[in-house]
Amino acid sequence: MASRDIFDESGTDVAVRKFKNNPFLLVGVTGFLIATGIGAYKYKTRPKGMSTGTYLVRLRVAAQSVVVGSLTVGMVYGMVNKYILNKDDKKN
Repeated sequence: MASRDIFDESGTDVAVRKFKNNPFLLVGVTGFLIATGIGAYKYKTRPKGMSTGTYLVRLRVAAQSVVVGSLTVGMVYGMVNKYILNKDDKKN
């Protein structure tokens, strides 16, 4: 029956569940949206010799690095808590 509940979830329920399980994912997605917004805003002031394709590739790399960096910090934080500080977050 538990597998049936997974299929009954809406997209919003899945997103909320994933953000609760990994709060650094929310930070990464927010950073991605901010980086994308800033890149779209600065599009008109890009260097004269830079093509649109090159600008978009650089913007994508910057936005992805925010997400990957956030998730890396989250994983390191979790590993430090689990293995160095020996904090178990077992929920019964």
